[in-house]
Amino acid sequence: MDARRSDTPVYSIGTVARLLDISVQTLRLYESEGLILANKSAGGQRLYSEADVHRLECIRKAITEEKIGIAGIRRMQSLIPCWQVIHCTDEQRLACPAYTDHDGGCWTYRHEGNTCAGRDCRVCEVYRLGTSCADIKQLIQQTTT
Repeated sequence: MDARRSDTPVYSIGTVARLLDISVQTLRLYESEGLILANKSAGGQRLYSEADVHRLECIRKAITEEKIGIAGIRRMQSLIPCWQVIHCTDEQRLACPAYTDHDGGCWTYRHEGNTCAGRDCRVCEVYRLGTSCADIKQLIQQTTT
């Protein structure tokens, strides 16, 4: 599948809710908790891509099959070594809340004065790693070995 095509936001929130057999309110909760970044149309409608659907499937599996709560998922997302992926300098890394805090993925923090300032987190390589549960696990394992 073409990478750009899988990242193109085309599904409405209602369609994704039906695809995943969850409520629209649950999708909004995941967004408010920073588990997913919904794209919004000019009119404010949430739109999701195929990659977003895969990311949500990973989140749902963690919650329903592995019994990991939202706080646990946020903690796991905080372990993704964004500073390695983005190649931050030591100085930037030490000043970045995504490195020093452990409450969510780097896309949940404001980035000022570092490599990520002004970047669109939805297209960032770090955020896109979350599309696959296996990719996240592999990256964390590589960092800890």
